[in-house]
This record gives sequence, C-alpha cells and structure tokens, in this order.
Amino acid sequence: MTRVGVVGHVEWVEFVMLDALPRGGQVARGRDSFTRAAGGGGVAAVVLAAFGAEVDFFCALGRDANGRAAAAQLEERGVRAHIAWREQETRRALGLLVDGGERAVVTIGERMEPRGDDDLAWESLSLAGGVYFTAGDAEALRRARAATAVVATPRARDAFVDGGPSVDALVFSAQDRDESDWARELAGRTRYLVATDGASGGRWWGETEGSWRAVDPDRAIRDDFGCGDSFAAGFTLGLARGLPVAGAAQLGASAGARALTRPGAP
Repeated sequence: MTRVGVVGHVEWVEFVMLDALPRGGQVARGRDSFTRAAGGGGVAAVVLAAFGAEVDFFCALGRDANGRAAAAQLEERGVRAHIAWREQETRRALGLLVDGGERAVVTIGERMEPRGDDDLAWESLSLAGGVYFTAGDAEALRRARAATAVVATPRARDAFVDGGPSVDALVFSAQDRDESDWARELAGRTRYLVATDGASGGRWWGETEGSWRAVDPDRAIRDDFGCGDSFAAGFTLGLARGLPVAGAAQLGASAGARALTRPGAP
C-alpha cells in the first residue's frame, strides 16, 4: 500500500441540490442536502483513501460540533487524521449544486491551517512517497518536504515565504486567473508547473514538458466541485508510486473524471 500525506485545510460544507442557481430576489427550493468534510485538504485525503492509499492528513479544526463531525467523517472514510484543535469555530461553507456541472460556494469564517509547530506526528511524513499541500505555514511546508515528492496548490502561497523549500509540482487551473497568476509568481520554487484545463486535459512544463488528455466520465456529470483537488490527489499518488509525470497526470485525470460524476465532495 502506498503511503501518502496531505497537509491542508478542512471546511464543513452543507451541499444543497437545486434545479437551477437562484437569481437575485428568487427563492429556490432544494431537492436534497447533505454535509461533507470538504475543503482542498479534506477532498484530497478522501480521494486518496478511495484509491487505496494509506493517508496521513494534517489539518486544523475548531473544538466545536462541526470540527468533531468532520474529524469523525474523515476517520470513517479511511483517513488517518492528525488534528491541531483550535478554539475558533470550524470554517463552514454552503455549496449550491446543479446537475450538469454548475455550482456556487459561499464560505463562512476564516480558513484554519496546520502550523509546523503544532504538536502533531509530523515525523510520519518521512515515510510518505508523496504529500499534497493545500494550506499551512512555511514550517509546515518544511515538514512536508520530508516526503519523497511534494505537490502543492498555488493557493498555499503563504507557505512559500521566507525562503522555504521548493516543491516538485504546482497544480493549478488554467481557467482560474488567480491560480494562474500565483503559479507564475512561484515558478522558481517548483520543478514542474501543472496546468489543468477541464475537458481539454492539461499540460505541464519545467524540467520536462508535455500534455495529457482528459478522461471521459463513465456516468452523467453531476457537478465539478472538488475536481481540481481530486486531480491533484491522483497526480500526487502517481508520483508517490514512482510514475513519470505523464503517468501521474493520467491518474489525476481519472480522479478528476470520477469527481465529476458525484455530487459535492467525494
């Protein structure tokens, strides 16, 4: 079994299924609702566990009902959660989902991130073939660097301050202007830039360059929530298994395609 780490954030998300997103002044009736421990780190950890990886997830949660529920759900889904408990409230979110891919998300509260000085079992990351890093401080990134390969999202850009370690790959959406801008700013801190582009697949460049084709979903598309982090999780698992970048990207594309067929976080 491949051992993989995730260092990042969790949000307790209530998802509501709608026939269409409401316009200003409208009252919309939800068809169904459910809650998930989501956020970039939460999504990736569960995806990796579903692929059969042994997952160590380093995160921070509020010492409240939502934080306890998120921790319990992660454990139920096969994730070994290393939690820094905080006194502030766990960040919540509302996800509005429409069959076919349309969605809107509203977050409530500040994002909580693990810190490298949190009293957690950081030493276990030295046993990981790969780590996906979505949030944390510079010291947390240094801790993650103990793994064989480290993949990060440019949304974790605060961790790159103060001359911290570089990573093996930055995975970002070519369709997200902010992520693309942040990735370009961090280009000198990574071996590869990996840009996903939805149904067009994606490309990477750096020490080598190439592209991959998207994987067609095997069922109807429900929504695209978590597709980017699902891709990054699969990509990280591929590197942890010793695959070349092309093979890791194809595994990531499979994970992204699977996420398209499932409503909300996996």
